[in-house]
Amino acid sequence: MKEKDLGHLRKSYHKSELKVEDLSNDPIAFFKSWFEEADQHPQIDEANAMSLATLGLDDFPKARVVLLKALTKDGFVFYTNYQSEKGLSIAHHSKVGLSFFWPALERQVVIKGTAEQLRPEISDSYFNSRPKGSQLGAIVSEQSKVITNRSILEAKLDALEIEYGDKKVERPQHWGGYIVSPKSLEFWQGRPNRLHDRIRCQWQGSFWNIERLAP
Repeated sequence: MKEKDLGHLRKSYHKSELKVEDLSNDPIAFFKSWFEEADQHPQIDEANAMSLATLGLDDFPKARVVLLKALTKDGFVFYTNYQSEKGLSIAHHSKVGLSFFWPALERQVVIKGTAEQLRPEISDSYFNSRPKGSQLGAIVSEQSKVITNRSILEAKLDALEIEYGDKKVERPQHWGGYIVSPKSLEFWQGRPNRLHDRIRCQWQGSFWNIERLAP
């Protein structure tokens, strides 16, 4: 089979435009408006899927997709195992990157921020809202650890389902939420001829500095 020439893969972007004044000096509110459009778009599944980039203990960056579970005035919230590779990376280096890509809208958002663990009562509340199978899965999986085969996980889950029965599942201490407090948000809107709109918002301690970047 002939090797595909990736250099010729391209599309024209023409669905919308982005102006500095559109942000009204409130990039968080503007993000919410973009997110709501993505969430309601029929061609976008899991608009809350975001890439999380961390600096690992081996000093290599790593990105993976996690799910945004809340957006507050203080930042972007997701949940994971604190002892996972990402959890240990955040403990080692709390500066992280987030990015959202919604190709059906020809948009992406790139965020820089600092991650910290949520208060335990907030993690408890979210954990209690999860389906029981997901609660037990958080206990079963020693996330990022090497295992010999999948049957080990399935056997542990079977045993826990019997153990807990109708009993309430308490949140394990190694599992919970993080909030990423944004220091920079960059909004990208695809435009024709690769002259994309890029608007960067940087937090200056008491206000957002908003400026246009060359594509």
